[in-house]
Order: sequence, then C-alpha cells, then structure tokens
Amino acid sequence: MIENIKNIVVLGAGKSGVGAAVLAKKNNLEVLVCDDSTISKDSSIALREYGVEYYETDYMPFMSVDKDVLVVSPGIDNNHQLVKYFLENSKPIISEIEFASYYCNAKKICITGTNGKTTTTLMVTFLLENAGYNVKAVGNIGQSYAMSVALEKIDYYVIELSSFQLDRMYQFKSDISIILNISSDHLDRYQQDFTKYSQSKFRICQNMSKSDYLIYNHDDKVISNWVMSQDKASYELAPVSINKKLISGSWLEKEQIKISINNKKQTIMSIHQLAQQGKHNLFNSMAAGVAARVLDIRKEIIRESLSDFQNVEHRLEDVAKIHGINFINDSKATNVNSTWYALESMQQPTIWIVGGIDKGNDYSVLEGLVKQKVLGIVCLGKDNSKIKEAFGSIVDSFYEADSADQAVQISYRIAKKGFNVLLSPACSSFDLFKSYEDRGHQFKNAVRTL
Repeated sequence: MIENIKNIVVLGAGKSGVGAAVLAKKNNLEVLVCDDSTISKDSSIALREYGVEYYETDYMPFMSVDKDVLVVSPGIDNNHQLVKYFLENSKPIISEIEFASYYCNAKKICITGTNGKTTTTLMVTFLLENAGYNVKAVGNIGQSYAMSVALEKIDYYVIELSSFQLDRMYQFKSDISIILNISSDHLDRYQQDFTKYSQSKFRICQNMSKSDYLIYNHDDKVISNWVMSQDKASYELAPVSINKKLISGSWLEKEQIKISINNKKQTIMSIHQLAQQGKHNLFNSMAAGVAARVLDIRKEIIRESLSDFQNVEHRLEDVAKIHGINFINDSKATNVNSTWYALESMQQPTIWIVGGIDKGNDYSVLEGLVKQKVLGIVCLGKDNSKIKEAFGSIVDSFYEADSADQAVQISYRIAKKGFNVLLSPACSSFDLFKSYEDRGHQFKNAVRTL
C-alpha cells in the first residue's frame, strides 16, 4: 500500500470514480473529484451524500502539489492534463481497482483478455453463488469494486479487468487469474504497439505467490509463448485447451470436458450439456470450471451451473424469432475478434449488421467467415468505407442505415425464413449511440416493433 495517504484526487465521476471517492471518505481521507464533463445527476447525488467535493470541466486551478495520489478512471491516458500534472510532480497515479485493494481482504478471482471477460466473470460468479459462496462480480461489470468494498462485506470478488485498469495496478494481488485471449484491440492507446498491449494483460500475474493460480489459454500463441518465456513461475499454472490433451488444467477428450487440479483428474461434463455453445463459450466454460475446481467446488455443482448459465445482455443475446427469422443482439462486440466469435457461432445463413467507430480494424480476418456464412450486410455507422472495401465484392446484398430501426427494417426485408439477423458491429458505438448498451437496446426495441 502506498504509505501515509491522507488525501486523493479522483479523475472521472463515473461509477469507478464515485466508488473510489466514497471508499476514501469511509476511510477518513480528503477527497477531490474532477471530471472533464458535466457530472451526471446520479453521480452528483452520491458525491453530495458522502460530502465529497467535486469540480466539473475547469478544475486545474484547484490542484496543488500537496495531493498524495491520483486515482484515474479507466480510459484516461497519459496525455490528459491532470495525469501530466501528477507525473511532472512525481506523484503516484493508480487505478480504482488498485486503490480499493488497499482496503480489501477478500479473495480475488481476476479475469482479463481481449474478448469473453464479461461472460467468464459472470460464469465464475454464478458457479460460486451456486456453491454457497458470498461472492460479487465487479470491475468492468456491475458495481465498482471500490464502492462494494466501501459499503459491504464480501468474501470473494470476481473482477473483470481491462488493460487500462491493469496499467495502473502495482501492489494489487490476485488469488486466481484468468487470461482468456489476446488479440489486437485498443492499439490507439498503445501507440499501435501490440507488445505493449499484451504486456498490460500479463500484469494480472504480478505479485502472485505459489498458492495462487494462473488459468490461461494454452491455444493462444501470444499467451502460451509468454508463459514459456518466464522463469519458473512463482504460482501454479492451469492451462486450458480445446485442441490438445494436457496433463493438468482442462482439455477435451471425445467431447468430454476434463479437469485436473492437484493431480485429481475428473470428467466434468459433455460439451453438448453447456448452456453456452460455440468455441469461444466452450473455452470460457472450461476456464470457469477450472477456477471452481481450484476452490474445490464439487463437479456436480460445476456441471449444473454451466448447464444453466445465461449469458450477459448484448452478448449473442437471442432477441426474438419473427416469421422464422432469428434476431441476435451482439452489440457488445466492439472489436473484430469479438465479431469473429459471433460469426463463427452462426449455424444458419446470416444478415450481418456491422459498423460504427472503427478502431483501426483489420477486417481481413473475417473474410473467410463472411464468405461462408453472410448473405447480406447492413452497415450501421457514419463512415462505412472500410467495411465496403473489405466486403463489398464478397457479399451481393450491401446496404447502409443511420439508425437501429432502419437497420432492422432492411434486414427483415432481405432475410428469409431460417436466416439469422446478427447485430455484431466490430466497432465502437459513439457515432450514432450513447454506448453499446444503448445500441443494443435500440436494436431490440426495433425488432420488437416489427
């Protein structure tokens, strides 16, 4: 823990920043919250309730070098004026997750990866709940970690961690870490340097000891090469593979999920019993099952939980079947890799709704799946030139829409009975929508009004 913290500045007044401010107040620290925009009504009410001083837009005149620590919300980079101010004055800059860990003695199961974090976080939480644990999912999902630490007593936290959060975590220690996959995303934040991005993900292992476990994707070359490059790990390794038989961790044998922890080999269940189908969800389920076995949860509970689990909203969410056409909401797919998983799981001819703010996407990795599965594309974004260039010569039916309602209407018109209409944008949402949740909700509302 950073010694002798007496006061903090919190940058960002979303749920992460408000949680950090409340936790600081609960521990008798002086707190100042700053935000570049107008603070929302809910956030300002919460800050006033706990007596937290806050400033909107113009706050630099109130900064001074006597501030101990800057707690930064995810997504704020080193070019921000307040971050630069703390760097220039050699003051610590940490994430809300790091700050909250100073006041938390609970066990922590931490999950990162380019894709699948939210689904796996919810799977692990569901497993622990069914086993009777006092557990909560926090981080990028649900309530902020800091707010939960401030207001309740939890024995086990399942924490979804982005690379942005991991960048500013130093003394935090996970008891069980899961790295799902690493592919190009957010490279604008990392100067288009994939190595820098992947190194951020691997920070999830820092400070782990020999009683802790790293569960990782053995089939992901970036991850497996990094694991092999390390000197003998100070923690236990539990690889997961859907392609290779392993000695420990989890693997497949004749479509049966096998798990071996501490030399105890068990058959958990058939892959056909899983509630979430598709290769990506198979891996997520296996990783969650390994975490449960590390905690010695019985295989019967694991089997029942993975058979019953329902996925998060906006991730391959079945919306409705209308005149034999399946409408699927995958608005949470904000990068190409997420959309690859979505298209890979499509078993019927598909009308694909794609587009938004491009994050330097390389669409070439989708070309094979689009040729195989997609019979029509509806672009939902302000600038669709890259999508047209990538797929215009592959797919005959190519349309543009400037609203979710229009995209749904076009898709419904060109789809046939037995088709899927898949919203899986591969892009951020902020050109036409407030968030990926807003995009997903508008899509669902448009489907339900057909």
